Amino acid sequence: MQLNQKISSIYLRLAIGVSYLWEVADRLGLFGPNGHAHVSWGDWKHFIAYAKQVMSFLPNGIINPLATIATIGEGGFGILLILGLFTRVAAIGSGILSLCFAIAMAISFGVESPLGYSVFTLSAASFLLAGTSQYSWSLDKWFASRIVNKKLTAYQSLQTN
Repeated sequence: MQLNQKISSIYLRLAIGVSYLWEVADRLGLFGPNGHAHVSWGDWKHFIAYAKQVMSFLPNGIINPLATIATIGEGGFGILLILGLFTRVAAIGSGILSLCFAIAMAISFGVESPLGYSVFTLSAASFLLAGTSQYSWSLDKWFASRIVNKKLTAYQSLQTN
C-alpha cells in the first residue's frame, strides 16, 4: 500500500470516527446545554425535535427508535473506525447510515440540505474507505499479523519435525 493511501485511509477513519463521536456527545449534552457556543442540540430532547424534522415523512411513533438506533450506530461506527477494528464493516455501515440520513434530509428539506452539509460526501467517503484493501495503524492489521505469524510458526514447527 502506498504511503498516500495509508495516510488517506487513516485520515478517513479518524475524521469520520471523531465526527460521529462528536455528534453523539452533543446529543448527550457532554458539550453543554442547548444554546451554548458550538452546541447543536445539547440534550436528547432537542436532538429528537431535529430528528422529527428530518424524518417528517415517517410516522411519529418510529422516529425516537430510529434516532436511538442511528445514535448507537454512530457511536459504534465511530469507535470501530478510530480503533480500526472491523473497519470494512463499520465503513459500510457508516456509508449506509449516512446515505439514509442524506435521503431523509433531501425529502424533508430539499436536496440542497444534504449537499450543503456534505452528508452525501460522508457517505461516499465511508464507501471509499470500505473499498480500501488494507488499513494501516489499525487493530484489523494487528490482529491479521498475529494470525499470520501464528500460522507461519505452526507451519515452520511442522516442517522441522
